[in-house]
Amino acid sequence: MYDPLHDKSPGCGAPYPKSYWAENADIETNAPASDGQINQDVDVDVAIIGAGYTGLSCALYLAREHGIKAHVLEANQTAWGCSGRNAGFILKSSGRKSYSDMAQKWGEEVMRGIYDEMCAGVETVKSLIAEGIDCDVQTRGFLKVAHKPSKLAELISQAKLQQKTFAGIKNSDVEILTRNEVRQQYMDDKNAYGAIRYQDGFGLNPLKLAWGYQRLAREAGAKVHTSSPVLDILDEGHQQKLITPQGVVTAKKIVIATNGYTPKGFHSLTTDRTLPVLSQIIVTEPLSEQQLADCNFLTSNVVMDTRALKYYYRKLPDNRILFGGRGAITGKSADDPYYAQRLLTVLKTSFPPLAKLNYQYAWSGWICMSLDDLPHIYQNPKKNVFYSMGYCGSGVSFSVQAGKRLAEKVAEKAIDPKIENLPLYNCQLPKFPFAPLRRVGQWGYFHYGKIKDEWL
Repeated sequence: MYDPLHDKSPGCGAPYPKSYWAENADIETNAPASDGQINQDVDVDVAIIGAGYTGLSCALYLAREHGIKAHVLEANQTAWGCSGRNAGFILKSSGRKSYSDMAQKWGEEVMRGIYDEMCAGVETVKSLIAEGIDCDVQTRGFLKVAHKPSKLAELISQAKLQQKTFAGIKNSDVEILTRNEVRQQYMDDKNAYGAIRYQDGFGLNPLKLAWGYQRLAREAGAKVHTSSPVLDILDEGHQQKLITPQGVVTAKKIVIATNGYTPKGFHSLTTDRTLPVLSQIIVTEPLSEQQLADCNFLTSNVVMDTRALKYYYRKLPDNRILFGGRGAITGKSADDPYYAQRLLTVLKTSFPPLAKLNYQYAWSGWICMSLDDLPHIYQNPKKNVFYSMGYCGSGVSFSVQAGKRLAEKVAEKAIDPKIENLPLYNCQLPKFPFAPLRRVGQWGYFHYGKIKDEWL
């Protein structure tokens, strides 16, 4: 499997992975039309590298709100990377940094500003879906489940803080649930010892969502070129030359929207500032009515636990269970069935009546971790190279807001100073110390996390 820390290109025109999303979306019939491969030299105002959520959102808002018709360059297929491989959770999430940590570091005003941006991201996604994107949206609700009794007290404290801090904010309600309430009203998860429930998260088909963004972007005037990997970037002062296999794209400004799939040494502005981490997902066979009843599986809400090495799941529209967690450390090991089987084993500890259940789909994808656990939207001093990266596994909704903010920066439009001065927008991704040893650190964290989740 392509490994961003070792490989200099994700390929050219590679097919989608054999995921549940790709099969359920019906690629042959429903995949959106693109503008094909770059097959000649072309001059453009703005070139966007990567046709995932960030790149497509940036292209859409550049065209709609600023009259700039960008060209999106995608190495393989639209949403071939994590935008088409994730679990499809729409959450008001901010990477891995908690709101209490933000308040402690920057103060309550900054914390509220970041929260507002995350809320805006969810609302932007919902508004675009309302324009006719068919992406299998499920019932709203997000359960954060305590995986051991001691974690419930932490969840309750978190809920009370949010109830106090965000009182009066639309859709900020958070409900505290006991172990019995979780098991009787939502699902009989034997690893659940209570939960807090947010009313505004939901699940969908992430690949269909990205296809919808592409359709809207192209209708607004953007161009989306698939099978057009950027092999090199040449800085020629007032312009950037992007070298693709069949043509050179000369742009006044470029946007790097490759996130966890950014190739090794791709650009000096992003080198050593991210850690790509594999997330593994399985989708089971459809559950029978008896199996659903035996597990009291009543909910289609999205679910995530409190582990350092988190597990997450949801019931899909056809009564399969999607279950995800960490995958291999390297791309070389990504397809080892051990990782999918491990998830199935954990799933069965939560739902013992499913002891004979098998998984039917298994795939993995690179998420993008940042050193400070926050995404960053940034530009170089000359303001002709821009990026948004570091969603830390929580980018399905915020990446669209990031694309919108990128469009404002590219178009040189004034942004409210309160927003512009948020840590998300006013500083670059910090460099990883001892960057060549990032994977060693990751290995160490995985082992620490395993001990913490079991004993601490």
